[in-house]
Amino acid sequence: MSADSELIMEWIDKADHDLGSAKLIFLHIPEYFDTIAFHCQQATEKYLKATLVYSEVGFQRTHNLVFLLDLLSQKMALSEDTYEKAILLNGFSIQIRYPNKNIYLTKEELELAISIAQEFRNLAFQIIGIKV
Repeated sequence: MSADSELIMEWIDKADHDLGSAKLIFLHIPEYFDTIAFHCQQATEKYLKATLVYSEVGFQRTHNLVFLLDLLSQKMALSEDTYEKAILLNGFSIQIRYPNKNIYLTKEELELAISIAQEFRNLAFQIIGIKV
């Protein structure tokens, strides 16, 4: 396995931990809106970074999903829908982890956030060629 392959799998592993955490917290402590949403954003960020490493696109340290998609769009066409989903999750980035940035999400909104993170996982696996 090349160094890049190892790095890709490290990003995937960390992303899976974030997505798994979001799902578990949703099942057991659904009132932790911010934590669930944050983990969905973080998972998506890491799936995108794995895809960028695979696509040999360098990136700087950022939590901005739209910026990461812009980088990825240099190598492949991305739909407007993909951008819209990233914009939604972007709002759940680091800032919501602080006391002055409270959010309140419905069960349906949390389910959507988890679903979107799962879609980005599927997209990363498809591009990288990881069989589910």
